[in-house]
Amino acid sequence: MPHIKKLNSFKNYMPSIRKSSKGVNIGLLVDGPNMLRKQFDCNLDIVRQIIEEYGNIKVGKVFLNQYASNKLIEAVVNQGFSPMIVAGETDVHMAVDAFELIHNPSIDVIALMTRNIEFFPLINIAKENGKGTLVIGAEPGFSVALKNSADSTITLKTHKHPSIT
Repeated sequence: MPHIKKLNSFKNYMPSIRKSSKGVNIGLLVDGPNMLRKQFDCNLDIVRQIIEEYGNIKVGKVFLNQYASNKLIEAVVNQGFSPMIVAGETDVHMAVDAFELIHNPSIDVIALMTRNIEFFPLINIAKENGKGTLVIGAEPGFSVALKNSADSTITLKTHKHPSIT
């Protein structure tokens, strides 16, 4: 079971925490199978730098399925995130962690990097609980409802257009 070895080798990893002048604490959860695709060419280091303009990243997790390559897991770690290797669909695990962040008094902003409409209810629950919300996604397929529900939205352009809007 190679995914168990991957999980055990990274279970003690904690992302580095950088200080920002904003004083806002952010919990960032990344939908790896949805966003870390070759067609999007997402650079997590650039995403982290952009999000740090909003505040301090206190939690930075990238959810990956059991088929994630060692190279991808290593890249996630090297870019300062905790890889969360899960069996099956990552959405449920990501939703559970998001719900925990919503109820964590140390987190001010819930940031989700995904394109999925399935996370729409979490954005609304976060707002109902006084949390700021930020959604990072990419086209094509970035849910309009998800974009419109968040306090702030970042749309990553495809590798053909590497700028961020």
